[in-house]
Formats: sequence, structure tokens, C-alpha cells
Amino acid sequence: MNIKQDGIAPNAGRLLWAGFMAILAAGVGFGIRGAIFTDWVKAFNFTGLETGLIGGAGFTGFCFGIVIGGIIVDRIGYGKLVAAAFAFHVLSALVAFGATDGMATKTAFTYLWTGTFLFAVANGTLEAVANPLVATLFPNNRTHYLNILHASWPAGMVIGGFIHSALATSSWKLQLGCFLIPAAIYGFMFFGQSFPRSEASQKGLKLGEMLKDVGFLGAAMIGIFIALFVKDGLGPLLSGFTGSEFFGFTATNSGATSTWFYISVAVGVVVWAMFSNASGWSMGAPILFVLFVVHSLVGAVELGTDGWIQNIQDAILQPGDGTKLFIFTSAVMFALRFCGHFIEHKLGLKPLGILFVCAIMACIGLNMVSNVTSFTGALVALTVYAIGKTFFWPTMLAVASDRFPRCGAVAISIMGGIGMMSAGLVGSPGLGYAKDRFSGEILQKANAAAYEEYKASTSSKWLIFDEVKGIDGQKLAAATAVAPDKRSATQQVVVESYVNGNRQTLRVDSFIPATMAVIYLLLLLYFKAIGGYKPVHLEGTDAAKAH
Repeated sequence: MNIKQDGIAPNAGRLLWAGFMAILAAGVGFGIRGAIFTDWVKAFNFTGLETGLIGGAGFTGFCFGIVIGGIIVDRIGYGKLVAAAFAFHVLSALVAFGATDGMATKTAFTYLWTGTFLFAVANGTLEAVANPLVATLFPNNRTHYLNILHASWPAGMVIGGFIHSALATSSWKLQLGCFLIPAAIYGFMFFGQSFPRSEASQKGLKLGEMLKDVGFLGAAMIGIFIALFVKDGLGPLLSGFTGSEFFGFTATNSGATSTWFYISVAVGVVVWAMFSNASGWSMGAPILFVLFVVHSLVGAVELGTDGWIQNIQDAILQPGDGTKLFIFTSAVMFALRFCGHFIEHKLGLKPLGILFVCAIMACIGLNMVSNVTSFTGALVALTVYAIGKTFFWPTMLAVASDRFPRCGAVAISIMGGIGMMSAGLVGSPGLGYAKDRFSGEILQKANAAAYEEYKASTSSKWLIFDEVKGIDGQKLAAATAVAPDKRSATQQVVVESYVNGNRQTLRVDSFIPATMAVIYLLLLLYFKAIGGYKPVHLEGTDAAKAH
């Protein structure tokens, strides 16, 4: 790796590592938040779905930051976006710290959801800077340098895991606030730097021309996820804020059909029409639309699972084991993301080949993790899963940058936004709902009386799936706090049902990378039929057409 030789600007190295530190700050916050879910459940008695909705806000806010940032970055400049991101990071911490022990569940939900959402807006704004910046700085080796940039994400999660381990007995607020340290560092590193313009911007392409390949097909993906956000994100939040039902919603029931449902559909249609109109009602490139769809699956399986994996492993093994495993697998990802150049150029795997192999490994890994019974077994299983998920996100961005250069920062910003929206609206709450559903069903089948005693007082409903009641978080915590050899028969069956519910959740989760593998295989066959996968470059003022 020779940054000075590969980069097109004299400060390419500094900008690469400034972007690295920015995403690292996001990873630190994400790693800590995943570890303190249990603290929030104990303090505020959240259900799995409620916890998942809060975790999901850590992704949905990202979409707004990266999409809006990607559209305006060439107009207002990278520096102003970095300043805005830093302000959002500080504000997010202040809002989250408003949740105090003993506070009503709905009120605490509002503070934590809002703080987490603002944190995600900051992260998305930073990636609206970092992704197109690195793609522009290193046009001849995007896969490699985008993987290096995103190696900071698992590095941040490693640091976040260590912070949680070191401060496990301290306040969750002290732990969460530690992400502000790398945030201050990235602010310093970006300060006073000059930035290059994207390839599309250099060629003088306007926003409408950049959106041609997105078209009304890509706009449909944006509209669908915005509608889901209004329906399943804002609905529960506003219910928690008002302390009562809001157009048929409660903070624990994100699937109500009501006036709010039709409002969300209307908002989604308006957003779709706005993006479609901006593209001149172009259909868009079908392959880019497919990339948008598959990246929504990437967000659900990678980030959605990462948000829960510590909690799930603590349930299956011993408290604290989840954090240790999370640190190890994040370190594996960090190291592997520096190997993108070797894999692509030495082993001969093109980006889509890398993605295909990774999807298969992620599917196998999740199934292995669902069956672990020991720390060593979990270490092996999670290593397989970590290798699988390592290259998903940055390599998908590289493919979009390679094949659709006239989109500039817009396409990869939309792609990142869709991935994060999916993680927040499908992955995180979906896994939370699955945990509630499977653990409750298993307990009810094993011991109906125990289920009646331990079931949650509030129900969970997600998307089109049935309303269910999981296991009460505080009662479960009391049961798991008892040593296994001293638990009553009822306590034992409750804990076992919860563990088995977590196992079943991971098995269902594995269907997502299996679907991705099929799509990647079809894309490989498509590119082979048209002469192979090759990066596309703009010539003159004409936008290259890649399909």
C-alpha cells in the first residue's frame, strides 16, 4: 500500500485517516450501545422490540445524514458537513443522558430513541463526506481503500467493547460518553484541509444527471424505507413522547394499522415522486436498483445482527462472554479489511466474487453460532461469521462507484442510507421481535403456567407479523441472576426458553445472507455474459452508461 502514490491529492493520507477516525467514533458508540442494552432493560423494563427500536434509531438517522449530505456535499463543501456532524454527536449525548433511573418507560424510550437517532444522523453525515472522498482520492483502487476506511468501524467496536469491559460497573452514561473522544480527534484532523471534487462534479454534472441511474426504480427503494420510518419509527416515538397512543400506536406496538399508516404511505409516495422527478422520470439502471435491494439485506444482516450479538451471546453463554467475543470478531474484521487489495489482485477475486463467498460464509457462520454450547465453539463460529460479513459494506460501495460514476456521491450515499434504514427498520427491531416471539412461544409450549407468570406486560408487533408477548425483561434478569444449580424449576425453564429463543432467532437471520448469495451469483453470471466486471470511467461531459 502506497498512499502517496495511489492518492490523487497531496493530503490524501491525512484525509483518509481523518475519515477513518470519523467512522471509528461511530463504531465506538455503536459497540458501547450494544453492550449497555441490558442496562437499559433493567433500568426501564424495555421489551425486546422496544430495545430493538432504540437500536434501530442508530441506523435510521444515518440514512437522513448520508442521503441529505450526499446530495449537498458538492455544494456546501466537506468542511461544513464535518462541523455539522460534530455538533450532532455532542447533542446526541446530551439528549441520551436525559434518561434517568426510575423514569417512566415511555419517557425513557423517547430520550434514548432521540439521542440514538441524532448520533446516527452525525454518523451518516460523516460517511457522506468520507465515502465519496476516498472513492475520489483513490480512483484506481477503490475496493482496497474503501475497505481500509471501513476497517475503522470494527476497530471502533473493539475499542467500545474494551471500554465497556473496563467500565462495566460504572454508569452507562459514562461509558456511552467515551465516543466523544475520537469525535474530537476527527474534528481536529479534518480542520483546515482542502478537499478534491468527485469525478461527476469535476465533469460538471448537475444533480438531475447524477440521479439518472437512480431513476424511479431506485427512488422506489427510498420511498419504501421512508414510509417504514414514518410508520415504525416516528409512530412509536411520538406515542412515547405524548405518553399515550398516537394515531393508533403505542411505543411497543409498531405495526398498528390506522390513520398514521396512510400518512406514512403518503409521505413515502411524495419522497418517491420527488426523487423520480429530480431524475427526469428516468427508469434508472436496473443493476443499480438490484444493488440497492441487496444492500438493504446487507444492512439487516450485518448491522442489525451486530447490534444484538453481544446480548444474544451473553444469553446463550455467560454474562460478559458476548462482549469478549464481540471484541475478538471485530478485531478479525479490522485486520481483514486491510487485505482487500491482496484478495482482489493476488487471489484474483473480483468484488462480486468476494461478496458471493462472504454471503455463503455469513450464512454458515450464523447457523454455527445458533448451536454453540461453549466459549471455544462460539469463538470458532463467530470467526466464520465475522469473515463472512467483513467485506459486505465497503465492497458494495466500491461496486456502485466502479459501475455508476456519473452518480458521484449520490449513489453510494443513497446505498448507505438504504442499508442503514434496513438495519434500523428490519434488522434491529426484527431481531428484537424474533427474540420476543420465539422465547415466548417456546416457554408457553414448555410450561404454560410459567409463561403466564413471566410473560411481558406489553406486546410486540412488527411489520405484518402477529402480535406476541415475550418474556418480561426484569423478571428474566432476576431469574438469570440466580446460580443455575439454585434456580427453581420454573426459573430454569424460563432461562432455557429464552436461550432457545435466541438460537432460533439466529437461524432465521441466516436466511438473509443465503438470499444475498443467490443474488450475487446471478450478478456474477450477468457480468460474465457481457464480458466481465470492469470499472467504468466518465469521458468528457458525457455520463458513462453502465447497466
